[in-house]
Amino acid sequence: MSAANEQSLELFAACPIGLEYLLKDELLALGAESAHEALAGVRFYGDFNFALKACLHSRLASRILHVLVRFAADDGESVYNAAEKLPWPTWLGTQRSFAVDVSGKVRGIAHTNFAGLKVKDAIVDAHRAAGVPRPSVATDRPDVQLRLFLHSKHAALMWDLCGEPLHQRGWRAAQGEAPIKENLAAAMLMRCDWPARAARGEAFIDPMCGAGTVLLEAVAMAAELAPGLRRAERDEFAFYQHPQFERSAWDQLVSTARVQADAGLKALALNQRFYGYDQDTRLLAVAKKNAQVADLAGFIQLQNASAEHLQQPQAVSDASISGLILSNPPYGERMGHARQLTGLYRALGQMVASQFKGFGFALISSEASLLNAVGLPISKRYALKNGALDCELAIYDSSREFRDKSIHADPNRLSAGAQMVYNRLEKNQRRLQQYVQEQRLQCYRVYDADLPEYSAAIDCYDDALHIQEYLAPADIPIDVAETRFQELVQAAQLFFKTPAEKVYLKTRKRDKGGRKYATTREKTDEYFLVREGDAQFWVNLQDYLDTGLFLDSRGLRQRMAKSIRHLDKADFHFLNLFCYTATASVYAALAGATQSLSIDLSPNYIHWAEQNYDINGLDARKHRLLAADALAWIAEHCALPGWKGRFDMIYLDPPTFSNSKRTDNVLDVQRDHPGLVEACMELLAHDGELVFVCNAQRFKLAEDLGEQFQVQTLSPKSVPPDFERQPRIHSAFSIRHKKYNNLQEDFQSAEVV
Repeated sequence: MSAANEQSLELFAACPIGLEYLLKDELLALGAESAHEALAGVRFYGDFNFALKACLHSRLASRILHVLVRFAADDGESVYNAAEKLPWPTWLGTQRSFAVDVSGKVRGIAHTNFAGLKVKDAIVDAHRAAGVPRPSVATDRPDVQLRLFLHSKHAALMWDLCGEPLHQRGWRAAQGEAPIKENLAAAMLMRCDWPARAARGEAFIDPMCGAGTVLLEAVAMAAELAPGLRRAERDEFAFYQHPQFERSAWDQLVSTARVQADAGLKALALNQRFYGYDQDTRLLAVAKKNAQVADLAGFIQLQNASAEHLQQPQAVSDASISGLILSNPPYGERMGHARQLTGLYRALGQMVASQFKGFGFALISSEASLLNAVGLPISKRYALKNGALDCELAIYDSSREFRDKSIHADPNRLSAGAQMVYNRLEKNQRRLQQYVQEQRLQCYRVYDADLPEYSAAIDCYDDALHIQEYLAPADIPIDVAETRFQELVQAAQLFFKTPAEKVYLKTRKRDKGGRKYATTREKTDEYFLVREGDAQFWVNLQDYLDTGLFLDSRGLRQRMAKSIRHLDKADFHFLNLFCYTATASVYAALAGATQSLSIDLSPNYIHWAEQNYDINGLDARKHRLLAADALAWIAEHCALPGWKGRFDMIYLDPPTFSNSKRTDNVLDVQRDHPGLVEACMELLAHDGELVFVCNAQRFKLAEDLGEQFQVQTLSPKSVPPDFERQPRIHSAFSIRHKKYNNLQEDFQSAEVV
């Protein structure tokens, strides 16, 4: 080994988000001097030959990169200066072609192409200064691929040692309709402790194997087959062009890996225990072809079968061995109907509980409600990325009893906790029944964490249920919280007789990025109509955290409509700021507002509002919708004489905090509401009313607003009866000009129902 190869280098292993900690452990186990996880990768150190070893043996990395230089990137000149100092004539010579790929961004560099050009200029100028011909630039398959990464004010210029991504093992002849990358498959296997299970001689079963990615990765891992071995035999790496590359050292690494693989495959041949099933014969043909290309066809058994009806293979049953069942089932994104798969996931859980009790069992999905539908307790959850989709790997406890969460479950066999939820739903429904009928509501809240152990909100949307889990305290074990949520869902389904496909779940989860709801990541565009009094609205319970209709604001909508009808003005102008789907504007128009303007920054919400207008028969010429920054619009129009005092009623319902990429304005409602209210009062008629709503839990109205204007607190009376358990769900105020003297009269005439 040369002295150059013995020098420690800074290296970076890129990987999908969620694999960083696993990759760090893998690199340390391979012999890295040190390793530190970063976003979407691991920063580690070792000599150049260790970099080659990582390329050959890492199952998790997407790329291995040699960090040439790190520097502060303020502008294009800083990029040029850092790159120009490197010995490019020595590294590239005159024969090697190169390309520069740029990712990330910094404030002083507007376009990544510009940063890439600065690196190219530096390389060309370095050759010119040395008096040697410049190398050529090749965008397609260059000899040397350089990668410039920009983040905040920092940058790193790196030499890509791989070429094609490392997850491309060199055996995939074809892929299925929803392929999974090999490094993600490897991460799933590691999370399920497959290396230790394989060493114990356990079986591996993929009940929906598709093109065979997870199945073949399981075989390769059990045999300790280096993932880069096939590419090495074909000389398909980019590091051959690196100045520190030595063929003899690389050949030794490959030879050692081949001996190890041969020994591992020989041991596996004595005990074939890998099974793949799929009901799609076309996909099975793809899996067979991939296995043949990988030279692993003799180690697996493929069979055309339905996943829901699998039984233990005879060899597994006879040998009385355990095993791991792991699969990447359909999520529903490509179909657009994830909920239709609930029955499949439930049947999988029932199959495992009856045929494979005690086996390891795990599934990956982007839809938490599908993972919850399996009917077995989830012992561990891991956040992963499958391409652009945020997914979870759920590891189940198959030793526990299967719980059928469909509405076909026997109500007489509810658990004690589920029975309590059922009883509370019955009590709440009786209490709300008259109110719901009188107001002609199809949407209302029927349960809101009434029982502390069963912490969720249950909303009825006609014949569908929208159930949102509240995050359990950190001292509550995950399996306990999971069981309680399953019991709550079961009780709700049974009470309302709602089939699983009409139950929409939003579950809270803990992750490194904070606490957030888990729901479908790709839109299904499932909209349906619901009625609220005289109005109809389109709602979507699947694609967004909010459904398109804020149920807790119903009382405010009713109050404003009643005020408009009471005033009975011949020409009534209504302004709705931060209008969302413009439900308040629909109420205002149906109550007699002759003209309205509704503003929201989101084009999607404005389009949604257009659909609400259409279904309610509103004239778009009189009731206008505008996709714009409400803050900027207010600032501009307050300065225009023709807009002062124009509106008879203004509805102001801003977000608690907003820093949208669509605008430079940053809104903090507690900090900014005084100026926002004052600006709106400029636009309000002398006898008009501003209805200001804030959803911040600890919001306090600025005292000086009460000195400037007539202010009356509407909440908690503005909170409708079905939200009485959350009287502080919003703070609402009626604000008028001081010179308006009929304040109390109008409030009494427009009480909240």
